[in-house]
Amino acid sequence: MNIEDRELTISVEDYSLLTDLYQLTMAGCYAGENLAQKRGSFELFVRQLPQGFGYLIAMGLAQVLDYLEKLHFSDIQIQALQETGIFERVPERFWSLLKSGGFVGDIWAVAEGTVMFANEPILRVEAPLWQAQLVETYILNAINYQTLIATKAARIRDVAGKESILLEFGTRRAFSPQASIWAARAALAGGFDATSNVLAALKLGRKPSGTMAHALVMAIGGLSGSEDEAFAAFQRYFPDSPLLIDTYDTVAAAHRLAEKVKRGEMEVRGVRLDSGDIAALSQKVRSAFRRNVSLSLLPDVKIFASGDIDEWEIVRLREAGGVIDGYGIGTKLVTGYPVNGVYKLVEIDSIPTMKQSSSKQTYPGRKQVFRRWGEGNIIPGDRLGLMWENPIDGETPLLELVMKEGQRIEEGERLDIICDRTTTSVTSLPRETRQLDNPIPISVQISDDLEKLTQKVLENWK
Repeated sequence: MNIEDRELTISVEDYSLLTDLYQLTMAGCYAGENLAQKRGSFELFVRQLPQGFGYLIAMGLAQVLDYLEKLHFSDIQIQALQETGIFERVPERFWSLLKSGGFVGDIWAVAEGTVMFANEPILRVEAPLWQAQLVETYILNAINYQTLIATKAARIRDVAGKESILLEFGTRRAFSPQASIWAARAALAGGFDATSNVLAALKLGRKPSGTMAHALVMAIGGLSGSEDEAFAAFQRYFPDSPLLIDTYDTVAAAHRLAEKVKRGEMEVRGVRLDSGDIAALSQKVRSAFRRNVSLSLLPDVKIFASGDIDEWEIVRLREAGGVIDGYGIGTKLVTGYPVNGVYKLVEIDSIPTMKQSSSKQTYPGRKQVFRRWGEGNIIPGDRLGLMWENPIDGETPLLELVMKEGQRIEEGERLDIICDRTTTSVTSLPRETRQLDNPIPISVQISDDLEKLTQKVLENWK
């Protein structure tokens, strides 16, 4: 009987098995039918944008390329597959394929931080059919989740404005420890200033950022009988960190802190509000410092808000008169409507293919997204065409070759470069596409050649 691994941690060596069973069974079938080495092309795209979204920000390519570079099957893994009994009837050449080495295909993709729309390929895999099939699960996982977080982060930054401080607080709500690392990366790439996730921050070359929890106030305050002693104790060790002041009486705490600042007993860099009527409380906290502290000190006292914050809540707080300098955003950033990216075969052995199911029809052939630019660098629309088509009227092709025969074309981009691209992408959108309520995605025109190919493939299957 197999021994249960209760730790369930993932290492790089596990990547080859981090896939759905049907990827392996299909690869076994391809091997049996002598199709495994046929050239297959798969494209990743979304059929529809998530509810309430006017655009997506492509993210996750860096992790896809890392995965593909390291992909291989060890003898132990092959033995484990054989011991399942599922593959008893596959030919020996299936096992030879698994032993043959790493990924040898090509990857075409849009740059991370690029704004995308429905039916536009974010990424294409061109590889021996068995390999192109096998990598679907991991690629979808990496792209779908990070694209969701990056898009949410970009929307939040767009609403909050460039002056607001945005902190990613989502680790405890992310769907797994691995997801928390990816969420932190995607949030930073989408426009956030920092993450509270220490491991993610250090891996990404950033300084982690955070505040304090109610537990410290209750623990020290409970033993000493004074909330102020909890504030003083925390500030002795972390004088630049904001103080969480809503454990008991938010306004009273603000007045006491302001008095101490006035007397020169402490310096308060910031305070955090996590509960109650945050808009009203922020006004009272600001007022408390204004009455007690000279205006020259006010810029150092920043008010942060947290607690189920998202883009709509930021708008509501502002409309309610909130005076907030920064936001800690967790649950509603790292969860939410999924990005339902799909991965579909568009060409096999130079033969264009398409799915024809009702409501799930795809476009055949290897494709390119041609982006058009209007006045003020605003995107009026895109054109979805075939890979061999040429740009027209100043169009820019978005998909670029990023991996050739299993090797990266260039080193990965720095996070700040991706973040700048995200900002540029969002500001290039029309106002109606960026709006939160009933956004209108830009139009995506289907090229004449793609339309003709689609009709030809449909007719061939009648």
